[in-house]
Amino acid sequence: MQGRHAFIPTAVKTAYLQQLLACGFDTLDFGSFVSPKAIPQMRDTAEVVAGLDLSATQTKLLAIVANRRGAEAALQHPQIDYLGYPFSVSETFQLRNTNATLADSVERVKRIQELTQRAGKQMVVYLSMGFGNPYGDPWNAEVVEQWLVRLAELDITIFQLSDTIGVSSPASISYLFANLIPRYPQLEIGAHLHTTPTSWQEKVVAAAEAGCVRFDGAVRGFGGCPMARDELTGNMPTERLVEYFGAERSGIDADCFAAAMASSLDVFQD
Repeated sequence: MQGRHAFIPTAVKTAYLQQLLACGFDTLDFGSFVSPKAIPQMRDTAEVVAGLDLSATQTKLLAIVANRRGAEAALQHPQIDYLGYPFSVSETFQLRNTNATLADSVERVKRIQELTQRAGKQMVVYLSMGFGNPYGDPWNAEVVEQWLVRLAELDITIFQLSDTIGVSSPASISYLFANLIPRYPQLEIGAHLHTTPTSWQEKVVAAAEAGCVRFDGAVRGFGGCPMARDELTGNMPTERLVEYFGAERSGIDADCFAAAMASSLDVFQD
């Protein structure tokens, strides 16, 4: 939703998310507590979470935050289970995305983690630009591992290796997950991938065969990061993940998800 220029009415957002809550997903990234000047589409996240009925779902809610103020706002809502923080291994992108250096971001994560733990919640750190960047900033598997280890020292246990701009290849995906997952079994290391319509399966297969069991998806591949370059490939389509893993392995109610897929065309209409 964050990349849509036309504001999606709060009632429309809430009704759509309510449908997704009934489908059996582990986690729903439903909104963000960030500056409305930066991401105007998410300015009603507090109203959205207040309007959701969680009485009949096991799905956990995740909200994105970029600083302490956002974390404090998110933690006012006990319905939220996870706070997600976008930590880029690219200094250039971290400045563009959160107006903070990498050193500043480590301190932000530390402060947010303290608040999150005090509230009995968990952080999810997205290691964005995790498969490379277009800015010429240093990147290799060792750089990714360095930041993973450093942030894990703050008692972060859930990480999403994030493509952000669609540069990941099956080889890079396989290499990173095959090396990191066995080496750090105490961590949950997931995949947040971007893809073209024809390359999604090879990326999912590469991550799954390397031991990844946590995958982010976006219905119909909608979305992207407004702070990244404009020629983004799409998000990994949720329906492709459900198709690949099957109803039994994914735990998704096929009929419920089909209804949400149909609704998405109205929600994301131009």
